Parts: sequence; structure tokens; C-alpha cells
Amino acid sequence: MASQGKLRGIFTPNMVPLDERGQINEPEYRRYIDWLVAGGVHGLYPNGSTGEFLRFTAVERRRIVEIMADQVAGRVPILAGAAEANVRETIAACEYYHGLGVRAVAIVSPFYYKLSPDNVYAYFREIGRNTPIDVTLYNIPMFASPIDVPTIRRLSEECERIVAIKDSSGDLAQMMRMIDAVRPNRPEFSFLTGWDPCLVSMMMIGCDGGTNAISGIVPTITRALYDRFTAGQWDEARRLQYHVLRLFDAILYSADFPEAVRAAIEVQGFRMGHGRQPLSDVHVAKIEALRPTLRKLISDMGAMNWPLSGAGGTTTIDTLQLGRIIEGVVSVLQERGMV
Repeated sequence: MASQGKLRGIFTPNMVPLDERGQINEPEYRRYIDWLVAGGVHGLYPNGSTGEFLRFTAVERRRIVEIMADQVAGRVPILAGAAEANVRETIAACEYYHGLGVRAVAIVSPFYYKLSPDNVYAYFREIGRNTPIDVTLYNIPMFASPIDVPTIRRLSEECERIVAIKDSSGDLAQMMRMIDAVRPNRPEFSFLTGWDPCLVSMMMIGCDGGTNAISGIVPTITRALYDRFTAGQWDEARRLQYHVLRLFDAILYSADFPEAVRAAIEVQGFRMGHGRQPLSDVHVAKIEALRPTLRKLISDMGAMNWPLSGAGGTTTIDTLQLGRIIEGVVSVLQERGMV
């Protein structure tokens, strides 16, 4: 198997804008994708939890990735959620995304039915032995059967195509156990955290980056956090982590997930539309009351409406924002050996 490079950096688990009929708003989706790439994220992650993959049909999930692959045009790698209802359909999704040029897929452990560790292993082994594309295990024990350390280690040793794990438990000690169990035999295996408040802490103990919902709202900030950390600028990385924590807490604990993410992206000037989950009047009121808080938190970071605003609009970019944009562009060019 030819190596495509280790998965590292910030992969954005993006939402999908919907139109007034509740269908994919393709022009707005393409605009949002361009904005994220311009913001410096290292990769994109469609069909994840933040992307509400369960609320789209299998056909729509494929279309979401098709649009993204076309719009990205190779500028950044795509880590596509490929979890379907059963292993056969999941492998078919892997094959389809491979045909689109996607870098890798992320597959959540089986959900609804709680499986024993040996059957979680059997599920991923079947995929790992039959997929044409690299696979990232997705451990999110609050929603799906957990993937324990012995299972991760066994899969990493037996399935070359399984190249990474995204862990959304936020358990620092458990992440250390995973790294300790796998990295000695698979140094190229990637570890990504899906728990935004722990990004700096997780990278400190050896994580390669994260798949973080906040990066879909303030991409320049999460990219700056990663860059400061990798440059050894610990105080600045820690300062940005606290900004991420405040925004994350406001979003996660004020409304049913991911409705507040939708509201925060709208604060940045995008038309996200109404989600497919009907909301009570009480919940709608909560989200409306939250918008000024989201606006202030984003503004306090210096990340409001950069570099695009609403459709056809313009925005003024201050010196700090301009510096971050230039820094992000230079960093990408350096990574590609162009400067």
C-alpha cells in the first residue's frame, strides 16, 4: 500500500447548509467550503456527528462528499464519514469515496445495538480487510459501542488500511493508553481528538491533531492554536484553547447538539437554514437568546466574519486578522515545499 502521508492537523467536521425546502443548499455549501479552506484548516470532515450524517439519506451523504471533493479540488485532504447501516453498505461507501479521491474515511463503531469488544473487532476487521481506502476508527462511546484499547491495538496490527483513530471521549488517560499500545508498532498511526476543550492537552501527550466542531466556526483560531502549539509557543496556544473552551461550552450546553453550531455559523454570515430535526418553541427561543453570546465570543477572538460576509457582501479585515490569513497561507505553502 502506497503511503499518502500521516493524518495530522485540524480536520473540520462541517455542517451542511439547507435551503427553504430542507434540501442541500449547494451554492452556500460551496461558499462555506471555500471559507473553511481559506481559514487554514488542514482538512475537511463531512458526514460526521456535527454534519448530522444520520439526518441525511445514503444518497445525500454521497452527494455531500461529491460536492466537497469537486469544490476542494485537492486543496486539502478529505476525511469522509462512511458509517452506514451495516458492514456491506459501509464498504460500498468506502469504495465510492475512494473513487472520488477522498484521502480516508472515518467509521463510527456500530450504534443502537450495544456490541461486545470481540464483535466490535469483527466489524472493523471485515471493513479493514475489504476497503480500498484508508480507515479512521471513530470512537464516540456516548453514542456507539466503545472501541477499547486491546481492540484498537489488534486492528492496528492486523489491518494495514486502518491508519488512525478519532476519539471523542475527551478521556486524556485513555488516549495515552491508546498511543502507548499502538504507536510502538505503528509509528505512522494517527491519533485525533474530537473533544475541542482538550486539543492542546491531547497534542501535548502525543495526538496528531483533531476533528473539532469549533474549527467550522472559527477556522483561523483553531489553525492558529495548532500552529502555536507545534511552534512551541505554549502560552499563546493555551490562551487560544481557553477561547475555544468558552465557545465550545456555550454551544454544547445551551441547546441540543448541533443546533447551536448552526447558529454560530450563521453568525459568521452563512445561510444554514432550518435543520431537519423539528425544534420546540422553547428551544428556538433558547437558540435566539444565545446568538448575542456567540457573536461576542467570536468577536472576542478577533474571528468575526473573516474574510467573507453574507452573500455578495464584503467585510473589513483588521490587521490581526490579515496577519493570521497571511500566516496561514505561508504555512500551507511551506508544507507543500513552495517557499
